[in-house]
Amino acid sequence: MLSPVGLIGIAILSCVISMAVFGSLLKAAIPGLARWFTAYGLVTVALVVLELRGHERENFAAMGASALLLIGALLMLQGCRQFFGRPPVHGLELAGVGAVLVGLVYWTFVAPNLSARVTMMSLYFAYARLAIAWMAYRYRPLHRPQYSYLFVAITALAGAIFHVARGLAYFTGLSHQTVFFEPSPLNIAFLALGILTLPFLSIGMVMLAHDRLAERMERLATIDELTGALVRRAFIARVETLLAAACAGKRKLSLAILDIDHFKAVNDQHGHAVGDHTLAHFVSLLSQGIRRTDVIGRLGGEEFAILFVSAGKAEAARLVDQLRTTVTASPAPAGSSAIACSFSAGVDEFGDGDTLTAVLARADAALYAAKAMGRNCVVVAPSPEGLSVECMEAD
Repeated sequence: MLSPVGLIGIAILSCVISMAVFGSLLKAAIPGLARWFTAYGLVTVALVVLELRGHERENFAAMGASALLLIGALLMLQGCRQFFGRPPVHGLELAGVGAVLVGLVYWTFVAPNLSARVTMMSLYFAYARLAIAWMAYRYRPLHRPQYSYLFVAITALAGAIFHVARGLAYFTGLSHQTVFFEPSPLNIAFLALGILTLPFLSIGMVMLAHDRLAERMERLATIDELTGALVRRAFIARVETLLAAACAGKRKLSLAILDIDHFKAVNDQHGHAVGDHTLAHFVSLLSQGIRRTDVIGRLGGEEFAILFVSAGKAEAARLVDQLRTTVTASPAPAGSSAIACSFSAGVDEFGDGDTLTAVLARADAALYAAKAMGRNCVVVAPSPEGLSVECMEAD
């Protein structure tokens, strides 16, 4: 039969492994991870202190270990809040930890009562685990795979139930002991269950961290880091998906290709840093001006594309011209000055049996026509009646 000292040794090994895994991920700067790493470090130190003191009666070492366990639980909770983008520190929780520490001092040195201490700490641990379970479920991103978030929620909830049961057992006198490591069957069972929650919870936290890393990698593969628009490959894939849906639902789709006028001059005169800022500003204006259903992609350099859902090419041209007016009237801030820019655009609509390649080619031809007309204008791709132009005075 396992002894309490042996179980604590297993818990120490588990915490050290958890710290090693968390430490390997620290450079990724995942929100909350540093707090999780520190929490498991404090728990490891606390367990080592308990292991070394063995069956001795309660003393300052036991008090210090209990305090470290409390702070470790608080850091785990704060790390979860930080991971989910919530404010990590709550004043009432800090006050609660202070109250528990006062109770530990009182029931250790003034009126020694192990059952009271265990009850108080168990209820505090139950609160921390329940809060983690609620956050993992409530704030889980619905666009991500749910397994890791539900694993953390279920594991933390199971830990909360265990701590409540342990606290009630000591509060009601069902479990009564004078030293923490008393080798009674019930005490060993509680220690074993409590130790099991540590590696399971750390596994769940590692799963959350890896999901965040996977999300970053997916974003890097689909989102242009500078502008926030879809990269060319992701944009094309999105258009193909929407085109299939539009064909099935008999909805209109139109495509516009936009090219910032004389952008090379911006880089040459002001430097690439200002050019990058101008690109980001440009896409920000487009994002604010398009409809929720429309999609922006960066085709390369200063060339972008917008897919207009449920819009014919006349409607799309009108929307693009509104964007052109907005961009022209909104220079990009550049220190004490501002960079004025405009764009030329070509627009076309998907017809029956049209492929993306064909529409891109026609919209691109319309874009070159816009440039030939003096730039800063919107041209609709050729139709039987010829080109349709919405153009303001050339640069």
